[in-house]
Amino acid sequence: MSAKNLFRTTPLLLAALSGCTMIPTYHRPKLPVASTYPAGKPGDPASASDPKIQAADLGWKDFFLDERLKALIGIALRQNRDLLSAATSIEQAQAQYEIQHASLFPTLSTSGSGLFEAPSNVGGFSFAPTGGSTISTLRFYSASFGFSSYEVDLFGRIRSLNKESREQALSQAENARSIMISTISQVASTYIAWLADREELRVTNDTLSSMNETLRLTQLQFDHGEANQLTLRQVETQVEQAAANKSQYERALAQDEDELVLLIGAPIPDNLPAPAPFGQQTIMTDLPAGLPSDLLQRRPDILSAEHTLIAANADIGAARAAFFPKITLTASDGQSSRQFHSLFTAGGQTWLIDPQISIPIFTWGQATGNLRYSKAHRQQEVLAYEKAIQSAFKETSDALAARWTYRDQDARLESLVASSADEYKLAMMRYHAGTDSYLTALDSQRTLYQAQLGHVSIQAARYENLVTLYRVLGGGWKDHTTPENGPHGGAVAKSVDRALAGPVPVPPT
Repeated sequence: MSAKNLFRTTPLLLAALSGCTMIPTYHRPKLPVASTYPAGKPGDPASASDPKIQAADLGWKDFFLDERLKALIGIALRQNRDLLSAATSIEQAQAQYEIQHASLFPTLSTSGSGLFEAPSNVGGFSFAPTGGSTISTLRFYSASFGFSSYEVDLFGRIRSLNKESREQALSQAENARSIMISTISQVASTYIAWLADREELRVTNDTLSSMNETLRLTQLQFDHGEANQLTLRQVETQVEQAAANKSQYERALAQDEDELVLLIGAPIPDNLPAPAPFGQQTIMTDLPAGLPSDLLQRRPDILSAEHTLIAANADIGAARAAFFPKITLTASDGQSSRQFHSLFTAGGQTWLIDPQISIPIFTWGQATGNLRYSKAHRQQEVLAYEKAIQSAFKETSDALAARWTYRDQDARLESLVASSADEYKLAMMRYHAGTDSYLTALDSQRTLYQAQLGHVSIQAARYENLVTLYRVLGGGWKDHTTPENGPHGGAVAKSVDRALAGPVPVPPT
């Protein structure tokens, strides 16, 4: 058999010997949650079951309006260390898959050798051929091309391991998507908290300035005997409380900036755009939620859990195949000769086909134990998959429940601030007219200040809730809503794109 014929027929032989896998048929577990989200406020667009656009299809550059926030998110996608680590994990998982996938095919190699041996002449012995001449050195030359110890995947063991490895790589890619979405939402939430602390500091500074002026006037009145000491001490108490709050918000601002530096993975540049007015950081205030079943196709953590489950299911196929014979094949074609000039002649041709079969007889429970372990591991991954769905359902339900309540609370506190401002104005008018004590005015000013701080806090919570809802619905993966606007940004997005495209197609089973 010539080398050409040998290596022309070998792939056909291997394809004929390789059969289907013993992987159990995969069935997606039933949805372990209700078919709809808990009913929210009547008319709330969040409960719409047929959304025109889903969060997963809405790009983060279209969801966030603040140019400064967009710039910070862009830096985070390039510099955040968790994202960079996730990109590396994807590359590692892809490499592991490629290594495993390569075992489906024989490793072809070529080799050449030359043997030179001097025979012993101890005791007068010498090696001499017919003719009388003595040979001082033996020579032997060979060259070959072939493969060795290739396992013929007759029962699908290697194919099962290959599918397991591929699903693990896809799971890692989805996990990286989840980290990316989480990072974007963390940057947005921290940025909103920074804006809120800055707004609270502004309110506190305005209130403190007004209180300091009141304290100055009250001190003059006390010095001239027109105000009592109790009134003076009450004003001083208000001033000290506002001053303490100022220190608190200054500390919070510094800590927010430190958190942003950590999240974006680099110092905050000095040339960033100015921040948008507080409360104008997002646009989709009526983003619909759809149905719970939609999360199965949108949430990367659920997709990651399902890929892990499918990988565990494939591992059962490999464990089952271990009960059956293992066939390995070695084949080569080459030339050999005792004379180098005759090495590549027709008479020097050699070939080898060496099939071997290993049949398990007594494994002392090892194969059975591996199969039981694989089945138990699959059941564990089923529970993890169901838990991921339940967690996603809870997060979405919580965000929906908080959504309309924050909106209602925001409107109520806005009215409270307006009413408190009018109350304070009227109290000061009555005080200056001499019809009421300054204690009433102080109490009104305290009420206005607390109402303003409460309103800022609820506004921040409301917009952070919108970011949370966008995240739990699977949004934050795409740059823009329309996919034709170009590739995603950042190392993670590019690595995920490559991983989801698949490095090597999976052979059919």
